[in-house]
Amino acid sequence: MSFVVPTWELPSLPVAGSADRFPVRRIYCIGRNYAAHAREMGADERDPPFFFMKPADAIVQNGSIVPYPVATEDYHYEGELVAAIGKGGVNISVEDANDHVYGYGVGLDMTRRDLQMVARNMGRPWDMGKGFDQSAPCSEIYPASSIGHPAGGAIWLTVNGETKQTGDIADMIWNTPESISYLSGLVRLEPGDLIFTGTPEGVGAVVTGDAIVVHVDGVCDLTIKIG
Repeated sequence: MSFVVPTWELPSLPVAGSADRFPVRRIYCIGRNYAAHAREMGADERDPPFFFMKPADAIVQNGSIVPYPVATEDYHYEGELVAAIGKGGVNISVEDANDHVYGYGVGLDMTRRDLQMVARNMGRPWDMGKGFDQSAPCSEIYPASSIGHPAGGAIWLTVNGETKQTGDIADMIWNTPESISYLSGLVRLEPGDLIFTGTPEGVGAVVTGDAIVVHVDGVCDLTIKIG
């Protein structure tokens, strides 16, 4: 079989401690999953989880220079723990959810905030505010067999060495197993899916030349620069 247009390279991420790579199938993101961030965005933290998506080829490798995107004047960082699904399933129980996780990484949900806010205020989808080119920087994936399943620990983000976000992944409104369980009741999760689990308070804008570092205890650091 041949294709009528050129095919593209499968998006993937390095696996820590291995020459192998983790193929990226879909990217799900949880909105407003820390109470303080929900409040700073004007939401009620008691709401059930909701999800939006980014294209798989929005992945950016750790250490990259990310061009400042077009069509925005308010480009925001959101540092997050990322869960990488290794075994598919539907209606996964909370108790079984960790069995479906291959490993974890550290990610950035980069956001064209001005476009997102216009869409939100008009009752329109967030796609162009969230799912644009190079909007999903992510670290290498650390297998759960090596680091376990992080349930608590500091998450922080710096811009040019200045701390902007601090929190603890234990402060998620919906923890990782609960989020996996809920999402698998909406769609069938498949190997290669990534789940960006939400960001703590302190989101803000960056400009060309800024260097961003995101850290999650027990996982790793993610570093990018805005080009």
